[in-house]
Amino acid sequence: MMGGNMNKMMKQVQKMQAEMAKMQEELGNRTVETTAGGGVISVVANGKQEIVAIQIKPEAVDPEDVEMLQDLVLAAVNDALKKSQEMVAKEMSKITGGLNIPGLF
Repeated sequence: MMGGNMNKMMKQVQKMQAEMAKMQEELGNRTVETTAGGGVISVVANGKQEIVAIQIKPEAVDPEDVEMLQDLVLAAVNDALKKSQEMVAKEMSKITGGLNIPGLF
């Protein structure tokens, strides 16, 4: 009796793993974008938490205030990574049914 349930559960786990691998590959191609400083800084991240583009408008560059530019870039990058992580968690929860398994993704 118990062996049948265990086999069924193992097949479900294997199916979930295959779906997660496919989803991770797809998420590598999906992106999120965020801006800072009223749109003068734009950052794009993919589902692998990689920054794939940064755009800085000329009006963001003030040689007298480089620190502000650095702060804007940092804020935009951190927000893009956060949005990317949220996108991944949302998509993965569709597969895991909301299970929170540490280290799963």
